[in-house]
Amino acid sequence: MNRNKNYKNFIGGQWVESVGRTTFQNINPADSNDRVGTFQRSNADDVATAVAAARAAFPAWKRTPPPKRAAILFRAGHLLTERKEALAHDMTREMGKPLEETRGDVQEAIDMTLYMAGEGRRLFGQTTTSEFPDKFCMSLRSPIGVCGLITPWNFPMAIPAWKMMPALICGNTVVLKPAEDTPLSAFNLVNVLTEAGLPPGVVNCLSGFGPEAGAPLARHPDVPVISFTGSTEVGREVAHGGADHSKHVCLEMGGKNVIIVLEDANLDLAIDGAVWGGFGTTGQRCTASSRVVIHKDIYSEFEQRFLERTLALKVGNGINPGSQVGPLINEAQLRTVERYVEIGVKEGARLLCGGQRLAGAEYDRGWFYSPTIFSRCTPGMRICQEEIFGPVVTLIPCSNLEHAIEIGNGVLYGLSSSIYTRNINHAFQAMQEMQTGIFYVNAPTIGAETHLPFGGTKQTGNGHREAATAALDFYSEWKSIYIDYSDKLQRAQIDT
Repeated sequence: MNRNKNYKNFIGGQWVESVGRTTFQNINPADSNDRVGTFQRSNADDVATAVAAARAAFPAWKRTPPPKRAAILFRAGHLLTERKEALAHDMTREMGKPLEETRGDVQEAIDMTLYMAGEGRRLFGQTTTSEFPDKFCMSLRSPIGVCGLITPWNFPMAIPAWKMMPALICGNTVVLKPAEDTPLSAFNLVNVLTEAGLPPGVVNCLSGFGPEAGAPLARHPDVPVISFTGSTEVGREVAHGGADHSKHVCLEMGGKNVIIVLEDANLDLAIDGAVWGGFGTTGQRCTASSRVVIHKDIYSEFEQRFLERTLALKVGNGINPGSQVGPLINEAQLRTVERYVEIGVKEGARLLCGGQRLAGAEYDRGWFYSPTIFSRCTPGMRICQEEIFGPVVTLIPCSNLEHAIEIGNGVLYGLSSSIYTRNINHAFQAMQEMQTGIFYVNAPTIGAETHLPFGGTKQTGNGHREAATAALDFYSEWKSIYIDYSDKLQRAQIDT
């Protein structure tokens, strides 16, 4: 298959070539012969043009009543729903995960679009009493300006929607730079917004690589808001650049998430969760369940049953019926996984299964890696400390709940954690003690919903949250208003 199409940048309501007229190929990670499309290799000049378009569109969009903004998002949500299957097929071709998962990715974009459309009539502030008579006090949200959004490849429509929709409903304009591995899904989303009636310049989208396009966007002085999801290393650079210009910066970075399985757990359910949490999206989720901490009394049984389930997983092209685990996104990511497997073996972890690139007619043109389990790991091993972002799960024994919590918290990240237990006391103790932004009981570490805040603690991010009404706090600023109708000077804190 080769339906190679030439895609342009979307700037100021027009599809335009990059200034340098250079391009790159978007390649199907399951089949390197399949060219998904040719995309513009944008640079700082393209970024500057897009920012100028977004800045010019901001005053009118800011003055557009939020319910009118919401009407456009509602239309976009319905268009996404109508096109869900076609959008999912495009996403599987460029990202690799099975259709079942890409349908979920599109659904997440639908959910976020409709949720934020509903907020168009709920951008509530506060009214409160004054310490003086004949004085009225209130607060309201104000948009900030141009938002630079830099998104990853693992959720190529959901995450752009997470960022764009709250930014738009608050009255901001947007410049989106999607990951170079998956620009098509972001372009499809922007195209839907345009068809829904979004005015020119309100959303601009350009393809390209991080150093050439993402970095200039993050540093641009006319972009007061930057939201970044990606690696910890790049996130730190974004943070430093943002500090230099006093930008609003939201960082969503790494995770090393843990499932705790206690001796009273429903083992069938726990194994279901560990398989899905560890190998869904080929482990390429910031919330992936890459560590499973298991009570010593049930460790052997869990290990054996988890191994059997993992060996039964069908790895293949996500377009094919029955495929449960797709390819890694590219050759570099496959090599990263290979390197960590070598590290795990050298550290003395027991390789239960996997640990190799898959070969054969079905796999030779893609970046397929066998689902991998390391057993009898110790918490300090690098494979138990560092984010691998691939189909690798480490099993760690524990002696009791307190020991499990200690292991779970013993990493630099704090995104997601979970516990499997029938003991409500243990569930609530872990809920309180786990140092993560997301916590599940009797479910894996993946499965966030759009109406709850998403984000983590420690080195996972910088404290902001995406999704839900929490996102509105990032994409707007509070304005406090005092209306004195006493016809005299009233001095706060002095005349009280």
